[in-house]
Amino acid sequence: MQFFDNDGLKIAYLDEGDGEPLLLIHGFASSAFYNWVQPGWVPTLTAAGYRTIAIDNRGHGQSDKPHDMSVYTPTLMAGDAAALLDHLGIAQAHVMGYSMGARISAFLALQHPKRVHDLVFGGLGIGMVEGAGDWSPIAEALLADDAESISHPRGKMFRMFADKTKSDKIALAACVITSKEEISAENMARITQPALVAVGTKDDIGGSPHRLAELMPRGKAIDIPNRDHMLAVGDKVFKQAVLEFLKRHPL
Repeated sequence: MQFFDNDGLKIAYLDEGDGEPLLLIHGFASSAFYNWVQPGWVPTLTAAGYRTIAIDNRGHGQSDKPHDMSVYTPTLMAGDAAALLDHLGIAQAHVMGYSMGARISAFLALQHPKRVHDLVFGGLGIGMVEGAGDWSPIAEALLADDAESISHPRGKMFRMFADKTKSDKIALAACVITSKEEISAENMARITQPALVAVGTKDDIGGSPHRLAELMPRGKAIDIPNRDHMLAVGDKVFKQAVLEFLKRHPL
């Protein structure tokens, strides 16, 4: 991983391969490694001829992890992504985000439209607009002294993942509520770049990809068959759809 400074924080990223730049933005409680390296995205994309850049969002991975809820808005995290493109001297890139990373990608497209050539939203459909449920139990689960005491299924899932990745659970608890800022249907309609929305058919978090795609002038949706929120990210159907989408929209 390499590092740069933005907004008073040290932000980690990886930068591999040559070709058209593709910025990857991971999901909540994950990291560039767990979202993109381990599921095989980085080798897949570099082999396909893309310069693959993956950020560790603030509060995650090897980036700084403040405990203040106010620093985890999608606007500020999208600012980190734009600053990374500035740091690397990249005027415009393909952008792909998963779950929270999809939300950050949408904010990036709205705030810095000229920097975003096209978009892939993975793991987040109409939940981008209508919300993806109550996340307070996830914050409580992250802060619980005893993981065995957690009864909330989604809370238990994210706590187990946070423990597996050895994450800073206080930072994640600060992030989980603030980062869920919704985007209005009217603002989604302002995203005029080509956009692919992909959600697993067993995903109970993201919501319909088709309903989100319909809000954007150039949106397209696919279902990732028989995959839930955690397993859809590395799915071969998802990977193939993304490669075909990128090929149709060269920089």
